[in-house]
Amino acid sequence: MRAVVQRALEASVTVDGEVVGALPGPGLVALVGVTHDDGDAQVEAMARKIAGLRIMPGEVSVSDLTERGESTGVLVVSQFTLYGDVRKGRRPSWGQAAPGDVAEPLVDALADALVASGIAVETGRFGADMKVALTNDGPFTVIIDV
Repeated sequence: MRAVVQRALEASVTVDGEVVGALPGPGLVALVGVTHDDGDAQVEAMARKIAGLRIMPGEVSVSDLTERGESTGVLVVSQFTLYGDVRKGRRPSWGQAAPGDVAEPLVDALADALVASGIAVETGRFGADMKVALTNDGPFTVIIDV
């Protein structure tokens, strides 16, 4: 499982002109890709890592901010293209990306694991043509592989 995590002042996902997910305030946007051998262990490790990353202002995590009662959260957006292979030619190969029937439940499980830890979570819509808008804070972007 791979995630590109961006610290954002604001963020939203729109599908067909409708906002389907948005951060309640400053927080994290997690673009999440799933590969073939991912499972529950990767979901739990990714949820712990995202919740505990001390990349918010003041070197605190979204978990810390949530415990303080501050308005924050994580916007989780499925992103199979994170497993695109562009080493050969000009057209990406998607062979490392898990198919939708494998990936979707794992992305949902990641969102559920973050919610279970008390964090406000919004999501995109799996498989949809999503428009992701965000104001990157810093900018601060990290890549997580678990």
